[in-house]
Amino acid sequence: MKNVLLLFGLLLLVCPNSSAQFKKDPILNLQSEDLKLLNWGYYLGFNQYDFQFEYENDIGQDILVDTSAGFNVGLIGEMRINEFLDLRFEPGLLYTSRNLGFPGFTSENDAIREVKSTYIRFPLLLKVSARRFGNWKPYLTGGVYTAMNLGSKEDSLDDNSSGEFRMKQNVYGYELGFGIDIYTEYFKFSPSIRGVFALTDELVPDNDPNSPWTGNINAMRTRGIFINFTFE
Repeated sequence: MKNVLLLFGLLLLVCPNSSAQFKKDPILNLQSEDLKLLNWGYYLGFNQYDFQFEYENDIGQDILVDTSAGFNVGLIGEMRINEFLDLRFEPGLLYTSRNLGFPGFTSENDAIREVKSTYIRFPLLLKVSARRFGNWKPYLTGGVYTAMNLGSKEDSLDDNSSGEFRMKQNVYGYELGFGIDIYTEYFKFSPSIRGVFALTDELVPDNDPNSPWTGNINAMRTRGIFINFTFE
């Protein structure tokens, strides 16, 4: 994630005319951009997904989660409410991968489960902006989302005893974040950081209620961080 944050900073610095956007009296770009009722755009970005576990019993050994950077891509539809509020719909595709390490096993084949997930996400967000300062404007964003996990394996008859880690297909949650709108000569560029938190339990338990993999798990929920770069 340190590398992702570094990339976030570098892209902010090298975006077109970025240094000029923060001068005291810059030439104002795209002055009518935020007056439209509807705006459209797209975003590219990175993510790092983790799991939060709730256990039936505290045995002093947590399931370890090894995360890696994934990617996001999607579209943006924005409806202006007033000068400071916008309603945004940001459907997109997300890919992420996590390795789970289960305690109590001597064999790596039993202890490690690779979880690859491809989500189709449908976030509905409220964007709360400050007043525009020259060619930049900070904002906060938050809202709810529903997502479909295409790699869930929810309907598989196999479970961890056969090497198959299963998750529920449908996920619901919320996200919160902040960002900056930067008005360049030709488009509005908006880097943002988001925190993502699932509300639903995503685990499909093993067929055996005393399974050494899932028997002690009461709930498993996704949490993660996004870094998105929006172009409008």
